[in-house]
Amino acid sequence: MNVPAGKVRAAAWTERRERGSLTLLRWMGRVSLRLGRRPGRVILYGIAAYYFLFAPRARRASRAYLRRVLGEEPSAAKRFRHLLVFASTIHDRVYLLNDRYGLFDIEVCGEAPLREQLVRSGGLLLFGAHLGSFEVTRAVGRRAALPVVMAAHTRNARKINAALAAISPETPAIVPLGDNPLALLEVQRLLEQGVSVGILADRSPREQQTEVVEFLGAAAHFPSGPFRAAAALGRPVVLMAGLYLGANRYRVVFEPLADFTGVPRAARAAAVRAAIEHYAQALERLCRAHPFNWFNFYDFWADR
Repeated sequence: MNVPAGKVRAAAWTERRERGSLTLLRWMGRVSLRLGRRPGRVILYGIAAYYFLFAPRARRASRAYLRRVLGEEPSAAKRFRHLLVFASTIHDRVYLLNDRYGLFDIEVCGEAPLREQLVRSGGLLLFGAHLGSFEVTRAVGRRAALPVVMAAHTRNARKINAALAAISPETPAIVPLGDNPLALLEVQRLLEQGVSVGILADRSPREQQTEVVEFLGAAAHFPSGPFRAAAALGRPVVLMAGLYLGANRYRVVFEPLADFTGVPRAARAAAVRAAIEHYAQALERLCRAHPFNWFNFYDFWADR
């Protein structure tokens, strides 16, 4: 679907009040570390039930998404499972941030080509989405001596980030996006040092140029900013996803997405458009294979 680019207003997910008590989140994190992962998971059912009952907008968005990806009206059990998978990935961040990798069975797909690309290009841009767990991807990087720094908008997750920072011995480095005019320079510096930079490229909290492409059967806005930055930096882009498979199992996927090395300025717009279409297609494929891993709990297809 070739629809002209447009601008979108601040997305609804950034205007939503963040739920939860910071004190309670910190307490939950400490209790989970003390009890262990399996006993700590009991509380996740209560959290998922709370959102299922008392977060109507998130519940409606979940239902609309599942209807698209499953091709049928989702049952209450499937809608609850969607929230439970989300809670599970957040809970597992507690252990991953504390280097308790032995608790997890992590399968890595595409690591060999990734290392070959790193040898050729140095630091890479790793474009993910609100799909599964970014933290497990970063954990794989730490374990395999592949440093990854996140570039992210953090305004809508301050409470949970503060809680995780309080229970983690080392707060992961983040390049803040948004009101940070030096963000691109910082990303460039990291890449030149051989550090890969991860960006969740499926949504933007501010008015930003977008490309409209087909996603799960309907037109959706995808921010073009991350891809235009990759083109300006002249860097390869690799798709990343840390998919939760249930129990303690994850599958981390790396796939080549686009290569802006040597793309002339006059050809950048077309290259950016092609990369976004490729990104949306890959994201749709992963969503259909792992439908309960998609965590955009707002109307992703709303007419902006």
